[in-house]
Amino acid sequence: MSIRKYDDHVSEKVSEHLLNIASIKIQPNEPFTWASGWKSPIYCDNRLSLSYPKVRTYIKKQLTKLIKEKFNGTQAIAGVATAGIPQGALVADELGLPFIYVRSQSKGHGLQNQIEGLVQKGLKVVLIEDLVSTGGSSLQASEAIRKAGMEVLGMVSIFTYGLPISDENFKSHNTDLWYLSDYVTTINVGVKKGLIKSEEIELLNAWRSNPAQWGQKEEY
Repeated sequence: MSIRKYDDHVSEKVSEHLLNIASIKIQPNEPFTWASGWKSPIYCDNRLSLSYPKVRTYIKKQLTKLIKEKFNGTQAIAGVATAGIPQGALVADELGLPFIYVRSQSKGHGLQNQIEGLVQKGLKVVLIEDLVSTGGSSLQASEAIRKAGMEVLGMVSIFTYGLPISDENFKSHNTDLWYLSDYVTTINVGVKKGLIKSEEIELLNAWRSNPAQWGQKEEY
């Protein structure tokens, strides 16, 4: 099991693109509140990249290259609902492979599917996620693929916060993760672009070390 960045240059370029279109917002002194209740100095919404053809195409091309290089024998692409669905469909089309997507849970009506699309035992699948925070929902999708009798070669994501808990979760599920960009790279790019002040760096680093407790501090 490994969690790795694809390429340093690509990582900086992706972070620059996402910052330029405000897909990533950094506000250490006016933190966001996640659904979990955690306070965070950063908010990432990669769905916004779909509205910018140049950014959308760059991300699609890099995810495609990553899969070609790192996941030999890929037979299908799976998007993790919901934000991973359009990204996955774009990449599957670029690779000329079947596309499926995985819901957070089975539907309560109709065929009650959790996986939509081709389900074939033994099929070698790479999952696409737009964003990894704790890794919980991403790994639920991975387990659903495995329970359906398909093989998970690994997962790729546009962005990861690189939180210690996500590393632990991917290791415990024995799932490889490759990502285009991450929190640390984005902070460095933000400093270079003058979006982050030097005195804010320590606060930003403290959040990543302990996000659950960071919101209880009064530093901001």
